[in-house]
Amino acid sequence: MTHFQDLFSSSSPCKFPAIFNFGDSNSDTGGLSALFGQARSPHGESYFHSPAGRYCDGRLVIDFIANSLELPYLSAYLDSVGSNFTHGANFATAGSTIRPQNTTIRQSGFSPVSLDVQYNEFYDFQPRSQTARSRGGVFEQLMPKAEDFSRALYTFDIGQNDLTSGLFLNMSTTQVKAYVPDVLNQFSSIVKNVYNQGGRYFWIHNTGPFGCLPYVLDRLPIPAAQLDKAGCVTPYNKLARFFNRGLKQAVVQLRKELPLAAITYVDVYSAKYSLISQPQKHGFKQPIRACCGHGGKYNFNKHIGCGGKIRVHGKDVLVGKACQDPSLWVNWDGVHFTEAANKRVFDQIVDGSLSDPPTPLKFACHGKQQQPH
Repeated sequence: MTHFQDLFSSSSPCKFPAIFNFGDSNSDTGGLSALFGQARSPHGESYFHSPAGRYCDGRLVIDFIANSLELPYLSAYLDSVGSNFTHGANFATAGSTIRPQNTTIRQSGFSPVSLDVQYNEFYDFQPRSQTARSRGGVFEQLMPKAEDFSRALYTFDIGQNDLTSGLFLNMSTTQVKAYVPDVLNQFSSIVKNVYNQGGRYFWIHNTGPFGCLPYVLDRLPIPAAQLDKAGCVTPYNKLARFFNRGLKQAVVQLRKELPLAAITYVDVYSAKYSLISQPQKHGFKQPIRACCGHGGKYNFNKHIGCGGKIRVHGKDVLVGKACQDPSLWVNWDGVHFTEAANKRVFDQIVDGSLSDPPTPLKFACHGKQQQPH
């Protein structure tokens, strides 16, 4: 690691004026909430002290990324109430996939705002933000400068829902693997589109070990022989790693095709799996069960989620309650990590030790020039 840090000793840290984020619920700061209703209480309780558009008790990895770059938390592009886009915009929505889904959110739980839609929003936002800025006054204060688009960091964290959507349709892992190349082609084409719009600095997260998440463990029962020592489903985590190998290859190809880009591939899978397989090392007591939920082996019930209520004698009674101390739990609601877990993931990726090339976050504009030969 020191060898790679030496590479950056003569470089000055990047001054990213903005972040533009594309993704799913792992980085949604209010997009889905703006469309379909706010993520309900107790979401947000640990940090914001009320729901804040995030499927978490507090902050997400993208929040810690923004904070470490001395930028404000990102406003969701789809949120028209109180948003400030001076330092970027967040196009992510919970339930998003790379490939468009031919189903509704009511039917499947997956968002209609797939990655191509998120790109269309960005494509539209770029010129419209400048038209708004030119009106002066408050508009000038709420929009990024034209030159910020080429100096911004473009972050991506998407792909998990492309894999689970197939499994939830009772596809085998082999059948899901068969469409992964198409998913990755669509991902690459969006990165190229952003590059053609002037984007140069890319920070791309791979997908996490979704075979360790209660919403998968509960919905797709698996024989005990297919669980690893941490209690995760081995074939599903293998599928995630298969996707990640393909994503890494796609990034290598993108570097060849986009000569002015600095693209950092970030192994979030290893950071997340470390929390689940070695919870004590990271200060956690409960690695797999959901902190906020109701019933069953994993404290997860897809019909009564975190914050869920049931009718008892004509009254609504909260049964999807949060655990007493979410900071000791990795999983928040059966699908997403707690703020404490997100912070530990961020702590593991910020220095570049899980990245290829091993570029620290603050040097992600130097990735291309600094690659060792």
